[in-house]
Amino acid sequence: MPTFLKRGDGMADPDSGTMTRRAFFGRSGLGLGSMALASLLGRDALGSTAHSRGVLSTLHRPPKAKRVIYLFQSGAPSHIDLFDPKPKLVEMTGVDLPDSIRMGQRITGMTSGQKNLFCVGSPFKFARQGRCGMELSEVLPHLAKVADEICLLRAVHTDPINHDPAVTYLFCGHQQPGRPTLGAWVSYGLGSENQDLPAFIVLLSGRGGQSLQTRYWGSGFLPSRHQGVQFRGAGDPVLFFSNPPGIGPETRRAMLDDVQALNREKLQAVGDPEIETRIQAYEMAFRMQTSVPELMDISQEPAETLELYGAKPGEASFANNCLLARRLVERGVRFVKLIHRDWDHHGGLPDGIRTQAKLTDQASAALVTDLKRRGLLDDTLVVWGGEFGRTSYCQGELRRESFGRDHHPRCYSIWMAGGGVKSGFVHGETDELAYNIVSGGVHIHDVHATLLHCLGIDHERLTYRFQGRDFRLTDVAGKVVNEVLA
Repeated sequence: MPTFLKRGDGMADPDSGTMTRRAFFGRSGLGLGSMALASLLGRDALGSTAHSRGVLSTLHRPPKAKRVIYLFQSGAPSHIDLFDPKPKLVEMTGVDLPDSIRMGQRITGMTSGQKNLFCVGSPFKFARQGRCGMELSEVLPHLAKVADEICLLRAVHTDPINHDPAVTYLFCGHQQPGRPTLGAWVSYGLGSENQDLPAFIVLLSGRGGQSLQTRYWGSGFLPSRHQGVQFRGAGDPVLFFSNPPGIGPETRRAMLDDVQALNREKLQAVGDPEIETRIQAYEMAFRMQTSVPELMDISQEPAETLELYGAKPGEASFANNCLLARRLVERGVRFVKLIHRDWDHHGGLPDGIRTQAKLTDQASAALVTDLKRRGLLDDTLVVWGGEFGRTSYCQGELRRESFGRDHHPRCYSIWMAGGGVKSGFVHGETDELAYNIVSGGVHIHDVHATLLHCLGIDHERLTYRFQGRDFRLTDVAGKVVNEVLA
């Protein structure tokens, strides 16, 4: 035990190093309390010494996927212009949305005061792609090449109508902040396959659009070691990652050992699980100083791979992040979340769609292609989508080269590919104006239940006791969408 831990702490005799009478009785009482706390809260209460271990010692079913890459398109892409062709809507452009379609459904304050809700069809052409004949927009030429690999859900629906609660709902299963996110639940359940990297990593790209909150990748009431760790595309991959000038690895290791000794002393005294989390975080950060620089250096990739993604070393871009996502899952990271901003098109269409599709289409398709050729797609689940859809009617003035679409939670599209889901498959149908669901509706809770199912987890059995009740990602709802399972 380091000398500075012996002096004046009341826990040991400073000369002999033996435990004092006061320390013996103090620790005995705390020990009994710690055992009682552990029995009430489960083994995760005092933390696991093995960072890679999840709470599930045995999966609920054989998994098809071992990991997830979630390509979140912040701001909500228009399903009408990308994935859900509606010839009738094109014909009705400039005509008021019929009351029989809206049926008095809630709309946002941004369009509720408009005199007219003029229908506006997509200006883009759709064509059947691949052997499966999936209809996709002309602004997605790269995704068209992997149509036979993806599973398209055209009838996803959610509850919130505004961005922040919708994003919170998408990743936490609840509109109010404070609950764990999807990636945190996966980390909690499965842990990490690589002790040198976190189980849950976040990469950001894009400019403007909706602001991002760190709670979108938070751990809520789960132990904080399960929260997402944000990697940056430029500079230090993680803030305060590099050693200060004059501090080498040996000095850092010695300093860390002293800090960890203090933390373990405190952990033994009070049994706070967050102290265990802090100990693990320091150790992880030290190991990452060796593992992360090589990981983030995509210049090592062959020129052909960089060209496939459209990636350029040294830039912070969606293309670079997709390539990094592949490198991360290769190294055993359990959940990688890419967030790309600026899909919130209340105006500036159709150019806004063209711009964002150009930034994301090639890399998204390249990720699927690259994972498949490396034998990783079979056990990696890729998900692409936003927090809700966009309206069939125009926000603001309707002009041929300038119009907008408002928020629409009633129906929208996401696609998945890889471990556990069918390939070249379309599920669900919306009405002829892409406003309501006709068949195959999939709620966000159902999406969560299905993702966990692909990972071998029963969404009803992955729970965490907090404030006297058992919580789960899907709350009291959710069902696995068996129709999309391979």
